[in-house]
Amino acid sequence: MTAELVRGQNHPLPQTRLEIRVSAGTPIVAGATLGDEQGLVRGAERVAHPGAPSLPGLEVSRQAAADHRLAVDLEALGEGVHRVNVLLALPLGTPGPSRFAAVAAPFVAVTGLDGTEIASYTITGLGAESAVVALELYRRQGAWKIRAIGQGYAGGLADLLADQGLSEAGQLAAAIQDAIALGVSRSVAAPPPRTSDDARVRAAGPGVSGGPAPADAQPPVTPPQQAVGDGGPINYAHPRRQTSTPPPPAPVAPPAAPGEPAQPVAGDASGWSMDERLYNQVWGMFEDLARAVAAYRSAVDFADSRMEQELDRALSDPRDRMGSAGDRAREQARAKREELVDRAREALDRDLAQLTAESEVVEPALPPAYARWDNPVWHAYRVPMELPMALRIGDLRLPEQPELRIPMLVRLPLERGLWIDSGRGGSEEAAFMDSDQVKGLAVDTAVAVAARLLAVYPAHEFAVHVIDPAGSAAARLAPLTRAGVLAAPPAAGAAGVSEVLARLTERVDLVQMAVRAGAGADALPPGMDTAEQLLIVNDFPHGFDDRALNQLRYLADEGPSVGVHLLMVADREEASEYGPVLQPLWRSLLRLTPVPDDHLADPWVGHAWTYEPPLAPPDSRVLEQVLGQVGEARAAWPR
Repeated sequence: MTAELVRGQNHPLPQTRLEIRVSAGTPIVAGATLGDEQGLVRGAERVAHPGAPSLPGLEVSRQAAADHRLAVDLEALGEGVHRVNVLLALPLGTPGPSRFAAVAAPFVAVTGLDGTEIASYTITGLGAESAVVALELYRRQGAWKIRAIGQGYAGGLADLLADQGLSEAGQLAAAIQDAIALGVSRSVAAPPPRTSDDARVRAAGPGVSGGPAPADAQPPVTPPQQAVGDGGPINYAHPRRQTSTPPPPAPVAPPAAPGEPAQPVAGDASGWSMDERLYNQVWGMFEDLARAVAAYRSAVDFADSRMEQELDRALSDPRDRMGSAGDRAREQARAKREELVDRAREALDRDLAQLTAESEVVEPALPPAYARWDNPVWHAYRVPMELPMALRIGDLRLPEQPELRIPMLVRLPLERGLWIDSGRGGSEEAAFMDSDQVKGLAVDTAVAVAARLLAVYPAHEFAVHVIDPAGSAAARLAPLTRAGVLAAPPAAGAAGVSEVLARLTERVDLVQMAVRAGAGADALPPGMDTAEQLLIVNDFPHGFDDRALNQLRYLADEGPSVGVHLLMVADREEASEYGPVLQPLWRSLLRLTPVPDDHLADPWVGHAWTYEPPLAPPDSRVLEQVLGQVGEARAAWPR
């Protein structure tokens, strides 16, 4: 029976290999400290956090997330460890809440490796605190116990760590926040939450959208809503929805033969238009793939842990480790493990087959804003008169099924800028390229993203500016310059950088003043372009002085709310030489790569998704043809 603890209450731990589950409803940081008999932490090397997630006998999550699973093996802890404190903190410098009073009470549960819950604790009564010691695992007379703590700290992680005797608490807290910021810059937004009346009609295989999970898998995690400031969850409703009448019914899949899954149908999610249905369906596919793979990986982890437990029990007596008895015990444990893994894989394969079939139906039905460049829908492309609700900026996939690619959709207008990393990073594909090749592909990716944005906006509602200080990307930028879709020729040199940044900074200031005053567009200076603006910056930070750098940070922070967006092309490692002054810039931009790389973090279930950029097929002229139509439409638009 589960013990539901209150603050200060303790409870014995019947086993030493545990899993600590945390649920908070909004992205938080989870970590742990290892203390001595007095509860003091004797150095930063005894703190597990996103920047150093693994210690002997302890492993924590690598990023901020709404749900965490911490692994603890009390017998494997280092010598002299008598206490394990579980820490929770709100990430600083992100759009999320800054105090626990603004979020739902965090829930913490301690379970065995088989998922059996031992004790749980709901942390209530928090106010201005941004960090809290949730639980303490402590050793008393040779046995381990758990105590509910719930001690909050308004001063955040620095105060919490200092209270545990860590002399370098401030430096470590800053390092933890930097590690979190790096994770935020690579994170995929959690999918929109689905309600019971928003379920897709397609028949789901086991483990997907309510189907039974593998017998030994952990239960799927409910996707959290992302919080914005202290004002509550994001509203995922269609931005132009004005009517209160119910949406038309979604198409229903044709009935299937008994025992066979229903045939998938494009647009079978709920929504007020086909675009919205397809958008919701794509997010549903992302959610289903994440759930299915999470269930499979959890089942494999459980099978591995169970095998180790059985081997420990069977071979605990040294006399049983040799001879036929030991061999038989090992063989039985491995056979049981393989049986569990095979069952989990069968369930995963059914889910993947259903998702693959759905992708084969959905992909050809996507509109240009959601479609790949090789989709035939681009052959009938016409410059739109209305802005779509989202844009495809690449594909996402997981190693369990590399052929299954889920469109990566971002809402429009863009809510954050983009950073295309022109460094070689950790990608295997980039490792076989020289730096010039990677930089060239980074510019190609920027051109492809800009082309897609230009293609989905009405002709008069989007403008693109380019800063190329040394002119090194002139050849790669040719598709944009030849089509005449740029607001002005690419700016070069320090003077060009200064002029473009000054003009866009002034635009942000003027629009913000008009918005605050409640004035309309007629209050802006005559001739001012009221279209959405995209600034492409190549080879940053070359050509940028301190003033230009501050202006760029200002555009990254304030620009999106008034229609000015950044698309950076730079080597993150080279730019890091400028130090912490660039940290706010990293946090405000979504980092992408010009070659496939499994760097995009998913705070929902903890996957590392492989991102593939939206490049046009080799030798294809589709990008130039689309930009040509956009250029003609812009030239014909009355000024």
